[in-house]
Amino acid sequence: MIEIPELAVGGLAAGTLSAFVLGGGLLRSRRERARHQDEIRSLRSELDATRGELDRAAAAFAAEVEHLALKRMPAEATRSTHPHVRVPGPLGPAGAGTDAVLDALRQAVAQERKRVDAAARAGMRGTTREIQAALYRLQDVLRGLQQRYDDPELAQTLYALDHENEQSLRRAQVAAVVCGAWVGLAREESHLVDAVTGGQARLVGYHRVQVLHHLEPGTALVSHAVEPVAIIVAELLDNALRHSSPDTSVVVGLERAHHGVTVTVDDAGVGMAPDERESAQRMVAGSEPILLSDLGDPPRMGLAAIGQLTRQFDLSVDLSSPSPYGGVRAVLLIKNHLLCTIDPTVLPPSAGAAPSTRQTAGHEPRPDRAQPDEPVRQHPAAAHEPAAAPAPAAAPGVPPAPGVPPADGDLLPQRRRHAPLQGAQTARRAPAPRIPARSPEESAAALGALQSATNAARQAAATEGNDPR
Repeated sequence: MIEIPELAVGGLAAGTLSAFVLGGGLLRSRRERARHQDEIRSLRSELDATRGELDRAAAAFAAEVEHLALKRMPAEATRSTHPHVRVPGPLGPAGAGTDAVLDALRQAVAQERKRVDAAARAGMRGTTREIQAALYRLQDVLRGLQQRYDDPELAQTLYALDHENEQSLRRAQVAAVVCGAWVGLAREESHLVDAVTGGQARLVGYHRVQVLHHLEPGTALVSHAVEPVAIIVAELLDNALRHSSPDTSVVVGLERAHHGVTVTVDDAGVGMAPDERESAQRMVAGSEPILLSDLGDPPRMGLAAIGQLTRQFDLSVDLSSPSPYGGVRAVLLIKNHLLCTIDPTVLPPSAGAAPSTRQTAGHEPRPDRAQPDEPVRQHPAAAHEPAAAPAPAAAPGVPPAPGVPPADGDLLPQRRRHAPLQGAQTARRAPAPRIPARSPEESAAALGALQSATNAARQAAATEGNDPR
């Protein structure tokens, strides 16, 4: 039989052991709780730091988006029309991925500009076509009035109006060419010097142009190249006249080259800066598409029209060399496949064309195309300063003087006009003297006086024919 004190001791020992076990468990739980609290505090601090970084990143990204929308994208859109505009960069690393947005914007703006430009060109083509038709009708009316009336003052006014109409027609034609339209005129094969003179006649200040013609007689252009060459020469001369002093001359030289013929335009103007020269050279080359919005306000279409024509008709214009007179030198190269030959005895150049200084024995200066009884109608452009007079040569059909070898042209059969014989021999015709250049006013007065005298003679002849005596 167990006694009560032993039971108490055993119970006390068991309780003490249980207390130790529970105390150890409680201590471990407290330690675990403290460790968990430390981890929670650490995670909370990391979360707060991450949250701050996210807030800063979100603020930086929002600033980049705002900077992209308000600064960079408008600058990129403006740069499409003004290449000198600088596009700002991103504010920081957060904007590194926004360059793709600018690339997409650039492509979209370029496509939209091309679409708008095509629509504008189509509208301008239709408008310029109607304007050209109206100006051609006005030109026919003016020329009909010039032939109908012989009053000197009226003739002078009609010539002035015709010249103004010619300038308006040139501007409309250039605008049409820039918009991709056809040049507007179909011509036959024509002397190259006539095409140059035709371009000169369309300008204000045409009298300041000096044409030095050093080509072989009969050098001509094929039919589809006549009007493009005239337009290009007119625009090159217009630039030379506009950017040079009114008391200076613009010299045009026609020379034979290995690959064709060159038309060189030299002026004594202000010249161009290197960047302007490079831009102009790119424009006249015609290798890059040119939008109407690239031509400025008001648009300067001359060089753009030259670029269109050089690309379409295989011509070449060079502006890289400075002029020896201090201004700009423009060289138009007309290749051999655009050239042909016209017999100058069958179809001589026009009366207002500059004579060739390349004369050979057996070729006399060409006679006037007008018949003796017909009045000569001279365009104001014929009043430009003539080139040096060629040396007199023997008339066609007349044997050369003793000791003078015959020219190449005399070895070939030529068509000659046979005059009625007076005795055993025909009279030898002397070369026609060169008429000095006259102003438009003098030309108009001379034309009016000639027409008045012609009408008076015709009336007198009619009166004598009706005289009963």
